Amino acid sequence: MATTIDELEKRREAARMGGGQKRIDAQHAKGRLTARERLTVLLDPDSFEEVDMYVEHNCVDFGMESQKFPGDGVVTGSGTINGRLVYVFAQDFTVFGGSLSERHAQKICKIMDAAMKVGAPVIGLNDSGGARIQEGVASLGGYAEVFQRNVLASGVVPQLSLIMGPCAGGAVYSPAMTDFIFMVKDSSYMFVTGPDVVKTVTNEVVTQEELGGAITHTQKSGVADVAFENDIDALLATREFFDFLPLSNRHDVPERPTEDRWDRIEESLDTLVPPSAATPYDMHELIRKVADEGDFFELQPKHAANIIVGFARIEGRTVGIVANQPMVLAGCLDINSSKKGARFVRFCDAFDIPIVTFVDVPGFLPGVGQEHHGIIKHGAKLLFAYAEATVPKITVITRKAYGGAYDVMASKHLRGDLNYAWPTAEIAVMGAKGAVEIIFRGQTAEEQAERTREYEERFANPFVAASKGFIDEVIYPHSTRKRVALGLRKLRDKALENPWKKHDNIPL
Repeated sequence: MATTIDELEKRREAARMGGGQKRIDAQHAKGRLTARERLTVLLDPDSFEEVDMYVEHNCVDFGMESQKFPGDGVVTGSGTINGRLVYVFAQDFTVFGGSLSERHAQKICKIMDAAMKVGAPVIGLNDSGGARIQEGVASLGGYAEVFQRNVLASGVVPQLSLIMGPCAGGAVYSPAMTDFIFMVKDSSYMFVTGPDVVKTVTNEVVTQEELGGAITHTQKSGVADVAFENDIDALLATREFFDFLPLSNRHDVPERPTEDRWDRIEESLDTLVPPSAATPYDMHELIRKVADEGDFFELQPKHAANIIVGFARIEGRTVGIVANQPMVLAGCLDINSSKKGARFVRFCDAFDIPIVTFVDVPGFLPGVGQEHHGIIKHGAKLLFAYAEATVPKITVITRKAYGGAYDVMASKHLRGDLNYAWPTAEIAVMGAKGAVEIIFRGQTAEEQAERTREYEERFANPFVAASKGFIDEVIYPHSTRKRVALGLRKLRDKALENPWKKHDNIPL
């Protein structure tokens, strides 16, 4: 028996060493942790239970039969984060550059299948050079098996991807189909084709960082959600973020004890909106003053910053926050902000997370570029997402809500449950000046100025909409948290179903 136990320990140690000490040192020299070190930071101490530690590849071409490492370049299993179950895989760059083989893919698929059965999130730590070339089409088949599971798991269990090294070719499509993507600055990359191929085909000279680095994808493309300084920051933020997510679409949102009173009054909100309608203010202030303990986890903060999305808690329970940001493009909706908002709203709806919307929107961004790039169809994504959502929806209009953008931002007409307005709210087809120029075209400047004052008195307030029942109540800004908290309590057992259908056809 002693010999058998010694043999087990030897095999385990061999698996833990991955591609060997030299390659581990090379990983550390790049400022990156190894796959197992990352899991140690991500998961609760001693909670990780590994599966398939001894799996090896089955390739016999190009001398591969003599190059075998237990685990085959990916560490898989389950553990807990703050006591809650999660399934994980971490690609090991020290083994064949983390490249995906048939067996490597089978290991990932196994834990994804297990997560679906029990209803638990999947977190993937991606650090891979792509498909294992020596295996040819077998590795491509492996990727497709993972893709299929990403699609089936979508909306059933949360899926989170951490890009912690290179991620190229087919390897990028699995993260792209997960719900959230975190990246590490100057260390992780995502691109369909690398800089060398780009230069050959299009003659464009570009670095890895410019083409697909963390800054590129969190600011320009919007492919990723947040960029972190290093592996440790990314993993610790993932632990914090995980606490906002339900385990699956069968589980309630998590609840965390809080000493922040639900009826806390914030007098400072009474003066948040400036006297001049043209003066911006930071919507983050409202979000943090309404949320428990000011805690707000923002997603895509650097991309399409004219809309803010992220998670907060009210009375200890997760809520999704969507808010226009007057500091950027005056809070206009454009192509990027519509897509960003729509995807977030659909995630919340899939996992029964209530949505709180703060509105200050002057309309859709005008321009030839916006029209030619499809603002009509992209703007309709946000409209579609809100209209489709059956979760509790609470909307607070702080200042402007003009035109079609008023409709889109979780209005009463899109089955908003509680629609509030501050006294500073202006709800109209358009701003007073533009409206007067159309209605009273041909009048003198003095006459138009008088008409503008009349229009403002008539429409630059929330009471016309309230008189029609489109606004449930005009509330004091200082009582916003209290109103939202009470509303969420009332709506906790809300029951609403859309007509039966195989699936909808959102304007993609």
